[in-house]
Amino acid sequence: MTMLIYDSIGPNPRVVRMAMAEKGLTIPTETIDIMAGHNRQGDYIKKVPAGGTPALALDSGQVVSEITVIAEYLEELHPAPAIIGTTAEERAETRKCVRIIDLGYCEPMANGFRATEGRPMFEPRFPIVSVAAGQELKAIAAKKLQWLDGLMAGDWVCGDRFTLADILLFCFVEFGAQVGQPLPDGLTWLPAWRDRVAARPSAGA
Repeated sequence: MTMLIYDSIGPNPRVVRMAMAEKGLTIPTETIDIMAGHNRQGDYIKKVPAGGTPALALDSGQVVSEITVIAEYLEELHPAPAIIGTTAEERAETRKCVRIIDLGYCEPMANGFRATEGRPMFEPRFPIVSVAAGQELKAIAAKKLQWLDGLMAGDWVCGDRFTLADILLFCFVEFGAQVGQPLPDGLTWLPAWRDRVAARPSAGA
């Protein structure tokens, strides 16, 4: 099966690159210039109506988009090493954590960025909340990190299993640190966890 990854800058494509690296997969890539808005015009917007990156093109002509969907698809094709799980129980736990992290932290953090530091880029492209609301979203994201920090106990989000939940959280925590949303002060688990993830070879993907 021939596949092509539509890649770009940003935390979302990094999630897929890390997932691929954890599985030892090499897939040809084509870089989409999102700074120039190429993801929202031409052939790309026809293939991916939401305009997001990354996307995975198959030789059948089908295009798979959304990072968790791409990761699930790759896991089905290449089950080992597992980043979602090898049993129904493990997969359920990973998917639960991914959803909590995605909705609770990634969404407010990213939308807070779009409404503030990222406003010049995003405001002409689609509706975004006010600057004041963006600051509130940043505060919500920080509170979610504090909540997660108090909840975690093992080496990884899912205890002793390194999973897609770790990859997602790491990529967005790293992005947040670059756009004015560093880890809040006073955390105990997340800083050491971040260092453990950063030490993995896949973190350089």
